[in-house]
Amino acid sequence: AAMRAQLKRLGLSIDWSRELATCDPAYYGTEQAMFLDFWAAGLAERREALVNWDPIDKTVLANEQVIDGKGWRSGALVEQKKLTQWFLRITDYAEDLLTSLDDLKDWPDKVRLMQKNWIGKSSGLHCRFDLTEPIRGENGNLIEGIDIFTTRADTLYGASFCAIAAEHPLAKALAKDKNKPLDKFLADCAALGTSETAIEKADKLGFDTKLFVRHPLDKDWHLPVYIANFVLMGYGTGAIFACPAHDQRDLDFARKYDLPVLPVVRPKECGDDFTIENTAYTSSGGETGNSDILFNARDLNGLTPAKARTKLHKWFESEGCGHTQTLYRLRDWGISRQRYWGCPIPIIHCDECGTVGVPREDLPVILPDDISFTPKDQQAGNPLDHHPTWKYVACPQCGKEARRETDTFDTFIDSSWYYARFASGADDQGEQSYWLPIDQYIGGVEHAILHLLYSRFFARAMHKTHHLDLVEPFRGLFTQGMVCHETYRDSKGGWVSPQEVQKQDAKQSGKMVLIADPTQVIKVGASEKMSKSKRNTIDPDDIITRYGADTARWFMLSDSPPERDVQWTQEGVEGAWRFVQRLWRLMKTASANYSRPATQNAPPQNVASLMTYRLSADASEQARTLYRLAHTAIIDITADLEALAFNRAVARVHSLTNALVDFKPQNEEDTILHYAACLWLTRLFAPMMPHLAESCWQVLGGEGLVVEAAWLSGDTKALEAAEIMLPVQINGKKRTEICVAADADNAIIEAQVLQDKKVEALLNGQTPKKIIIVSGRIINLVV
Repeated sequence: AAMRAQLKRLGLSIDWSRELATCDPAYYGTEQAMFLDFWAAGLAERREALVNWDPIDKTVLANEQVIDGKGWRSGALVEQKKLTQWFLRITDYAEDLLTSLDDLKDWPDKVRLMQKNWIGKSSGLHCRFDLTEPIRGENGNLIEGIDIFTTRADTLYGASFCAIAAEHPLAKALAKDKNKPLDKFLADCAALGTSETAIEKADKLGFDTKLFVRHPLDKDWHLPVYIANFVLMGYGTGAIFACPAHDQRDLDFARKYDLPVLPVVRPKECGDDFTIENTAYTSSGGETGNSDILFNARDLNGLTPAKARTKLHKWFESEGCGHTQTLYRLRDWGISRQRYWGCPIPIIHCDECGTVGVPREDLPVILPDDISFTPKDQQAGNPLDHHPTWKYVACPQCGKEARRETDTFDTFIDSSWYYARFASGADDQGEQSYWLPIDQYIGGVEHAILHLLYSRFFARAMHKTHHLDLVEPFRGLFTQGMVCHETYRDSKGGWVSPQEVQKQDAKQSGKMVLIADPTQVIKVGASEKMSKSKRNTIDPDDIITRYGADTARWFMLSDSPPERDVQWTQEGVEGAWRFVQRLWRLMKTASANYSRPATQNAPPQNVASLMTYRLSADASEQARTLYRLAHTAIIDITADLEALAFNRAVARVHSLTNALVDFKPQNEEDTILHYAACLWLTRLFAPMMPHLAESCWQVLGGEGLVVEAAWLSGDTKALEAAEIMLPVQINGKKRTEICVAADADNAIIEAQVLQDKKVEALLNGQTPKKIIIVSGRIINLVV
């Protein structure tokens, strides 16, 4: 309610009849029904998987929600844990989500690139490295080799070792023998989490299994096998062959464990004595690598990396020991969360019937409101697990005692389809079809691989289940910057809000002190994104009460391009407020002047006619200048607003305001133009400062509301210069310039150029044989 009131005070144009709340049972009831449709269509499934576990929130996180190895909400170091979870099969649409990015022409390139990299399509070779001695697996099965996926088959002859993930079946087979050092290493790997970023930053550590594999190109060549903390089970096969000379991560590992480093790719200009020290040579990892050739690679010597890969892929396929494979970095979306806040998953578990969907007539499944977050037995985790009655229910199929699913949906599901609910009004799918797709979507770039990717997938899933008739929800995307403010800490390191500090007297170095205790100097930190946790937020109500809503709006738009961060400063706000006052004074002056026309024979024109006012042919020079400036502003500001270049529009409003303040009417037409231009200016800044604009509109005598007035149309003819400069060439070489009337015909230009004193001197008495005039561009005299 408080936020709604603030949004209204700020004058934001929102259709409040469409307001929705994702925590409303009516909303999440539709979501539950949609999930059951997804499940029926094979887009949702429940399976055991290694997941990201947040030990503070005690819940699972999707890969996209792990930022630098930490939980996006709690900031805790994420761990690996095996749980049975619900997943949405976003990978079914990996190729479509990737290729369709090319059609999103009105999306920022950086967002499309981020999604492309996150989906991570790669083509490579799938082959096997046979173990020299097969071993029994965790379940007694015989493990005879390690399957490998690589995009760099051209570096096979540079192989130094093989590495497997801590969750690889071979690692589990070794762990069953109760090897304490191995158990500790595996536990350390689990604590590292599954985030690629965290793994990339961590020290590269390994455990020597004492096992060996045969090189697939030379069975007498044996490579050691390590369990490594930088190998992910979730990508490829969970195993790699390592070529330290051409992969920095492998090189760091090889140097640490004293393993061989053999380069097999070098620049063409280098000789076969090319060596690797502390930096891997990786430049040929692209599709061509035509500037490199192979060496130390036996029968592949002299080939480019691309040709070597092609040859090897064909050989492995012909021998039946490998094949070309396409993989995606994108993983299925784990949507189960072990927490109370979230939409209940509409599933019932029955010992007799298995997993059963909640009948449609029983939806929505509503969260209980008598939950305890501090149960007496102090059990951690999801409080729904400990509820005495809610989770117990009769099976809808057999009627026997069963249990509700106590996990709730990832809350990103709620935001993945809200655009469709907003557009559908009272659940009217026809209205939804009319409004969608979204013409212009605005959101931070931090949502590139979270909300925006999920929403694109959801649209496709909803299309498959007949909830939507489109697959791309957002036609245009604009990623706005963040509002930032300095951060403040007290002497104990606690965060302090901007409202609690003030500057000392300038003579005392202008330090910040606590208002409640001016003796306590406040430590000023970096300007960061406003957040409640760091208390560097500004209460909109305070700004509105002190300066007015339009001051806040104007400052937000004027500080920088909207795609960049805004640095919130008190000085900036006060500068915006002063400009608001200046505009108000200008409008009152213009209104007063116009109410006293220069002659009694010219009564004031009505406002409607002045909105399309055109200057007379005999207007004064200063009137022509102002008229041209005003219509330039109309045309440019219109373009700026359409391009979301609000800061440029603000600058042009400032420029036109300055011209109007400086303009001193000398006659009746000057006065009328000045008044008309003030009306135009009011219409131009109305989208940015609507409250001030309505007040100015009233004082200027406008009819109705300015927001309802037609938008302005610029007089393009007014922008045409009365005179232009044309370069004058003699025998094709530029010698001077002359000023001619913009509408002069060739005969007038020809006469004028021959009478020009500089041209006469340059011709030195010669008469041109020919005069060539390229209209509006150049004059060429041939002598």
